[in-house]
Amino acid sequence: MPKLKLTYFDFHGGRAEPVRLALHIGGVAFEDHRVTFAEFAEVRKSTPFGQVPTLTVDGVQVTQCDSILRYAGKLAGLYPTDAYQALLCDEVMYVVEEASVKMGPTFRMTGEVQRDARAALVHGSIPVYLGWLQSQLQAHGGEYFADNRLTVADLKVFADVSALKSGRLDHVPTDLVEKVAPALNAHMHRIAQTPTVAHYYAKFSA
Repeated sequence: MPKLKLTYFDFHGGRAEPVRLALHIGGVAFEDHRVTFAEFAEVRKSTPFGQVPTLTVDGVQVTQCDSILRYAGKLAGLYPTDAYQALLCDEVMYVVEEASVKMGPTFRMTGEVQRDARAALVHGSIPVYLGWLQSQLQAHGGEYFADNRLTVADLKVFADVSALKSGRLDHVPTDLVEKVAPALNAHMHRIAQTPTVAHYYAKFSA
C-alpha cells in the first residue's frame, strides 16, 4: 500500500472530506495533514495551483479533488469497476463540484454583496443541482447513486449536503435541502448513520 499524506484545512467538510471518509471506510492508512487558515499562506507556496487538497503518494504530490477522490475510492473499494457504473459515479461527482465552483467566489465576499450573491444561488442554481441529484438518486433505487452500493459519489454528495445544512454558510437556509430535495436529506442522514462514517466522526468527539 502506498504511503499517503492528505493536506487540507482543519475542519470537517470541504473538498477533502469525501477523501478522508473514503480512506477511513476502506481502512486505508494515511496522514491526515490538517492546516489552519493562517498556515495556508505558506502551505500554498508548495502546491501546484496554490490550493488544497493535495495528496502525496509515496512522495509525489497530486492535485485536483475529484482525481484524488477517485483514487481513494479505488484503494478503498468504493469506486465501481464496471465502466457504466463508474460513469454514473463520475457524473454525480462532477455535478457536485460544479455547484461548489459556483459557491466558491462568495467566500471572498462580505456583507450585502455576499448576501445577494448567495441569495441568487439559493433561488437559482442550487435548487437545480439538488433537484437533479435527487432525480438521479431516485432513478437508481433511492439508496445510492451508483453500483447499488456506497461509492465515493455518495460521500461527495453527503459532504456537500452536510455543508448546506450546517448553518456555517451565511444566507443559505439550513432547511433548503429538506424543502427542495427531501430524498437527498434522507440520503445524508442514512450515510451519516453508516457505522464506519459514524465511527469516523465519533473519534473526534471522544
